Amino acid sequence: MSGLEDIKVRLEGAAEERTENALPLLHEIRHALALLLETGEATVIDLRSLPLGAMDAQQLLQVLGRGEIQAQLDSLGKSFIQETGIPGVWFIEHFNAEERLVGQSIEVTFIPTILKSQPEDVRRGLLRLSAQLEE
Repeated sequence: MSGLEDIKVRLEGAAEERTENALPLLHEIRHALALLLETGEATVIDLRSLPLGAMDAQQLLQVLGRGEIQAQLDSLGKSFIQETGIPGVWFIEHFNAEERLVGQSIEVTFIPTILKSQPEDVRRGLLRLSAQLEE
């Protein structure tokens, strides 16, 4: 089984030592999955706000594994979205135009917010398609 270690995960400023935060974070993810199933409420965990050493990050990524879905978004920089091996748990990285990591999170949801079409965009798409069909 492949793991998220295949993705170029960058935990900037991560210490080489273990901070022992991987296991509590995995428990938080488990609770977030239960909440998602019970209420439909999504949870976002900002990984850059947590003290995670490189060994913690490795443990986290090894336990979560890698799923089948990957997406890349190009808007004011690149964003990479990777399903983990745990359905409903997504690893997301955001980079600015200079390719600097500006956000790294785990999103527990059926589909990440960044991948959902916005209603106004759908309205514009409907108008554009309607206009093309009327030509």
